[in-house]
Amino acid sequence: MEGLKLTSLSGKARTMVEAGPLRFGAGFAVIAGPCSVESEDQLMTIARAVKAAGADALRGGAFKPRTSPYAFQGLGLKALKVLDKARRETGLPVVTEVLDPRDVSWVSEFVDILQVGARNMQNFSLLKEVGKGYRPVLLKRGMHSTLEEWLNSAEYVLSAGNPRVILCERGIRTFEVYTRNTLDLSAVPAVRELSHLPVIVDPTHGTGRVSLIEPMSMAAAAAGADGLIVEVHHNPGEALSDKAQALLPEAFGTLVGKVRAIRACREGLEGGIQ
Repeated sequence: MEGLKLTSLSGKARTMVEAGPLRFGAGFAVIAGPCSVESEDQLMTIARAVKAAGADALRGGAFKPRTSPYAFQGLGLKALKVLDKARRETGLPVVTEVLDPRDVSWVSEFVDILQVGARNMQNFSLLKEVGKGYRPVLLKRGMHSTLEEWLNSAEYVLSAGNPRVILCERGIRTFEVYTRNTLDLSAVPAVRELSHLPVIVDPTHGTGRVSLIEPMSMAAAAAGADGLIVEVHHNPGEALSDKAQALLPEAFGTLVGKVRAIRACREGLEGGIQ
């Protein structure tokens, strides 16, 4: 693809992105946690549970871009302080979404990875600002975006000086209504042909259905993804956002075992072919 000077695989080794003890692009990374930080007790309960179940990093929204202005928008600074506490107790690197370029610097003080969500994939002011920073950037694919547009968004971050970008396929909007989005798993091997950046999959937003998260996670591991980001809640029925698509910790633990087995099988096959 023309114009992809920094994200293109051509002539480059595959990038490994470090976030605390975690290295995206080396092994299989699993990020888990609630859609939103709702309280200290809620987040700490989930953080301990996903840690015990095998998660490598903790996710949790402090600022939530919602379709309705009346929906829960997140706890802001209070949530960031709770995320920082969870990180210190569990040792898990923390991922949260940043929405505004003005917030990038101070949010970076509380978390290990900054997420740029699907709605902000082409917020070029935000991309430039996280590109000036030092935190790794988890860049989600926009719901109407082509691979070229997605990679060009990553190009903005890299061209601003930050080489630590993790791509995330989270489903695209199609005419299908049974699922929340259409999870485009073909994007995983396609991006690996085009770019040196690690790519992970979000089967939670990609499907919007608890019953589909495990099979699509397994398919993502088989397709060559470098990891997953999954929503987990200890009491989904009471969640303030995305309650219909959050796994219980027990189901998450089962999922982790299956995807790691599939990843190991894939690596064994690749090693045998070589």
